[in-house]
This record gives sequence, structure tokens and C-alpha cells, in this order.
Amino acid sequence: MTDLYAVFGNPINHSKSPSIHRQFAEQTGQDMHYTKQLVNEGEFEKAAQEFFEQGGKGLNITVPFKLNAYAFAQQRTARAERAGAVNTLARLSNGTILGDNTDGIGMVHDMHNLGWELEGKRILILGAGGAVRGVLQPLLEENPAQVVIANRTFAKAEELAKNFLDLGDVQAKTFEQLVGETFDIVINGTSASMQGELPPLPDNLLAENACCYDMMYGAEPTIFLRWAKDFGAAHVADGLGMLIGQAAEAFYLWRQIRPEVVPVITAMRRQIAEKNKQ
Repeated sequence: MTDLYAVFGNPINHSKSPSIHRQFAEQTGQDMHYTKQLVNEGEFEKAAQEFFEQGGKGLNITVPFKLNAYAFAQQRTARAERAGAVNTLARLSNGTILGDNTDGIGMVHDMHNLGWELEGKRILILGAGGAVRGVLQPLLEENPAQVVIANRTFAKAEELAKNFLDLGDVQAKTFEQLVGETFDIVINGTSASMQGELPPLPDNLLAENACCYDMMYGAEPTIFLRWAKDFGAAHVADGLGMLIGQAAEAFYLWRQIRPEVVPVITAMRRQIAEKNKQ
């Protein structure tokens, strides 16, 4: 019996999840079928209920339904509770629907694959939205020296920092307060880079050998990664590895098998480059 999985979102056409999970299944010899489903706003619960009632084993959840998925889950992992959002649902053997958030661990694993050291480092995160909230716990579990959250709306960054203070040294700052500070790792967690916008960052922000990571990805380097290169970053990476890393973590939750992510990242990079040429 082929096990059924899907990704729910709106819009959904652009989703790379079916391709990623197909590659994982082939690589690990799993009998599973994975589709993408457009869900209308306000109909998430009904669609998810139907999916699981018809024998579905697991769902990936993308924009704008991560909060709906959080509410839908009957049980949640500690990291999903912390993130306040769910991007993966799994039907357990007893029928319970478990909610998890694999975004943060996907990003951390990608950084490990890139050979980036997180322990003892000063990390700056730009933005204070859901994407940032989702990665804070896994980041802090790597024991950085400090995590600073910078956001246009200081109150939002401050609230986020307070929520995670029990896990490590987390501070909120305005962009103006970053002047004179240096960081080993800078992570862009805003979607502004996709619109070609950059937060007002001071010039001397990057420490020696600094690494810069954009959670967004595209065929061309984002404006943030171009900024990073211009200001002397030793290493830069976009969020494609995070996307594939969070999918691998979801796959592990569903199948108890860890797929190899590097060959899939390589294949997807090639696809994106070819599509860009057309």
C-alpha cells in the first residue's frame, strides 16, 4: 500500500516539495506518493481532516496555514510549541495528529553541511516575524555566545527576545543600535530581500571570517547576499539548503529514515539555473 503525503498552501504552484520528497523516496526506497494541494483560505481544517480520514500519513504546511496547522495538531513537539507555528503534520500509529516545526533545524543542519561553526559565535538575525521565531530554539541549542534580533519595529524584536531568554543570551536591538557592533553570523529572516530591499545595515557589521545566510533563495543571489559579499563576508548561502533540510527533517519524522540532502541540493540548484536560462 503506497503511503500518501502532500503539501498544503496558497499559492502552491511554485512548491518544490513534491520534487524534493520524490528524490528522498527514490534515494531511500520508500513506497510513498506526494502531491501538492491548493487550499482556500478558511478551509484548512476541513481539507486536513479529509486528507487524514482518507488515509493520508503526513502533510507539509506552507504559507499561509502554519498557524492553522498549529491549532489543528492534537499534539505538538517542544520546538513547534516554541515556534508557535507548525509546518509538518504526521499521523502517529495511534491515530493522533502530531504537529512539528522543522524550519529551524533545517537551517541549522544546512549550516552544519556548509561547515559553519555556531557554538560561541555572535549571531545577528534580521527580522522578527514567524520565520525568525521558528528558527530561534534550534539556533540557541547550538550554544552561540549571543543572538541579537534586529527589527524595524523594536517592540516586536523585544517581545521575541524575551520569549527565548530562558534558552540563552538573546537581545533585541534597533538597526541604529548595531553601529559599532560586529557579528560572526548574520541571518536575514525578512522576505524584503525578494523585493530587492535591504534593512539599513551599518557598514562594519561583519567580523573577520563572517558568514551570511539568507532564508530566502532564488536563481540569482539576493540583495542581502550581494551586500554581504560587498562588505567582506567570507561565506554566504541562501535558503535552498534550509528548504531541503526542513523537508528532510519532516521525512525523518514520517519515515524514521534520514535522506541525504546534499545530492538533492545539487540537483535543485541545477534545475533552478536551467530554468533561469530559459
